[in-house]
Amino acid sequence: MKGQTSQEAANEQTIRKLYTLANGTTKDTPGFVAMFGNGGYFYDVGAGKKFYGQGIGVTVDNYANAFPDMHRDLISLYTADDVVVVELTLNGTHKGDLKLPKGVIPPTGREIHAPCCDVFHLKDGKIVSFHCYVAVPILLEQLGVFLNLQASFRH
Repeated sequence: MKGQTSQEAANEQTIRKLYTLANGTTKDTPGFVAMFGNGGYFYDVGAGKKFYGQGIGVTVDNYANAFPDMHRDLISLYTADDVVVVELTLNGTHKGDLKLPKGVIPPTGREIHAPCCDVFHLKDGKIVSFHCYVAVPILLEQLGVFLNLQASFRH
């Protein structure tokens, strides 16, 4: 097994910093957005939506508002050239409105530990793409709304 190059190690540190900026207790949305290069984007695969520019921070704010104690536990992190892949869990207590494409899930008071996989492409130390694959059915089940999803939304 080969060791990391200096660029791969730098990319790993960039991604670790990005996660810190998205945590509920250390959230810095402008700092999060600033880690993306020109034309860079965040793709929320579960929502089917790409965010550019200042919009990149929308999902960070949404999850931090819904889960004020939001934090990510990194399980595995892999680097290859300018690609970083992270297996992780999203963790927090649902204390605020969670905005989803079909409506809003009001606070349930339940904890989540939702599996997630993130794929990043970087160039010159900046993120050019971030694809986030959250296990949405598991997240919804942990919130207690999966079997009665439509009734759970506030319109």
